[in-house]
Amino acid sequence: MKKLMVNIDHIATLREARGIYYPDPVYAAGIAEMAGASGIIIHLREDRRHIKDRDVKILRGVVKTKLNLEMAATDEMVGIAREIKPDMITLVPEKREELTTEGGLDVAGLSGKIKKVIEKVREKGIKVSLFIDPEEEQIIASHKIKADMIEIHTGAYSDAKNEMIRDKELKKVVNAAKRGKELGLGVNAGHGLHYHNLSEIVAIPEIDELSIGHSIIARAIFTGLDRAVRDMLALMHC
Repeated sequence: MKKLMVNIDHIATLREARGIYYPDPVYAAGIAEMAGASGIIIHLREDRRHIKDRDVKILRGVVKTKLNLEMAATDEMVGIAREIKPDMITLVPEKREELTTEGGLDVAGLSGKIKKVIEKVREKGIKVSLFIDPEEEQIIASHKIKADMIEIHTGAYSDAKNEMIRDKELKKVVNAAKRGKELGLGVNAGHGLHYHNLSEIVAIPEIDELSIGHSIIARAIFTGLDRAVRDMLALMHC
């Protein structure tokens, strides 16, 4: 069965909207794990717009499943990862002005820089995933620099305006997952996935884990976080 990694960034987003101490993403992580999540994802951004350094440190101590730290390939973030030692990191592109991550990492164009990051964090026993668009060039580049896994960016599929475009983007994801597995990479997927577009991605056998955040936190407003996570897992395993 595929694993569900729950991104809790937007618990912190709500906290930061008032600049106070609640809701606490640490509490949210515990609820998500008890509801059946296989891991917790947090993105420590350069501007600290939601998750803070303190959150990362506390979560490293309390998460019982797997902690995935999303981060940019910068010296600052490498230093934090080496100190905190999450179970894995996912390298993502990052721009201050973006609302959310807008596309995949250009591994092919930045292979030298990314390879050095992989080597530095692997010294601490940390596995590395690369968030990439479903493109052959990026998958091959990820394999060449010895990433442990890739996370296929499903944003274009999720945002498709009609069935024809969605089918086209789905084929890209399917082919990318197959190619990643052929090369011996772990294959994850995420971005924009929600309760109504999940089934076709779940059906791809080569995908190991799904990374989902916004849609789960949004549903949690109405149903509670425990129910929101369980509902997502039910769709994944039906």
